[in-house]
Amino acid sequence: MTEFKQWYDEDGITFHSEHKVQFSQSNSMKKMSFYELLKVTSDMAVEDYAQKGMDRDTLTKNGYACLVSRVAFRFHRLPRENENYVFTTYEEKAEALQLVRAYEFTTPKGEPLITGLSSWLLVDPVAHRIIPTKKFDLRPPVESQKEHDCLKYGKIQIPEDLEKWDEWKIRYSDIDGNNHVNNARYGAFVANAIPENLREKDFTDFRLNYAKEAKLGQKLEIFGKVNEEEKRLTIVGKTEEGVSFESELMW
Repeated sequence: MTEFKQWYDEDGITFHSEHKVQFSQSNSMKKMSFYELLKVTSDMAVEDYAQKGMDRDTLTKNGYACLVSRVAFRFHRLPRENENYVFTTYEEKAEALQLVRAYEFTTPKGEPLITGLSSWLLVDPVAHRIIPTKKFDLRPPVESQKEHDCLKYGKIQIPEDLEKWDEWKIRYSDIDGNNHVNNARYGAFVANAIPENLREKDFTDFRLNYAKEAKLGQKLEIFGKVNEEEKRLTIVGKTEEGVSFESELMW
């Protein structure tokens, strides 16, 4: 029987976790779905903090909540159904208003699968105000930074001539313990919006920005644009309150 392990490097910062891509975590091409990608990266970020004594309840008691803001991934190769992989995550030097976290998916032999970067907002869960990262006092500040082969998270340029492609009513199963759509669900929204002729593309990069939380009962309208010249697919979701998320896929 295969045993899946979790461990830290000697630096006490770099967290590793072994996994296997299950059937339900794969798309029609038997590759890890975008939903599962976002689920693993956010869940293991939460687990990393929990292992360090900062689970969600502890964060809340101390007046903190961490919300993922922006993510960027480079796909060397998406892991496939029944494939084992090692997931690695660690924090890097924070920005003034955003915590920074890196991700690496590799084969058990160390071959690269996915690399990624993300930024997280530190928020007061009662006042719903952003807290400067220098005030986060539950762990020593992280000062290290590394070079990464993925794109940096950041502003996504949105074409002016987007077309409406789809809409989705936010349902109970989309909602998490923060009472808004779970961040991983946006991976499903993006995947569902990909035009049929592009679904089997080997995308190289994926960026997603969370603009405004979507809530139960709201209608999420999905807009998109394909730029064949730039080999770029832009997908944007909007509720009646404005832009909810922006994303782009490159090939």
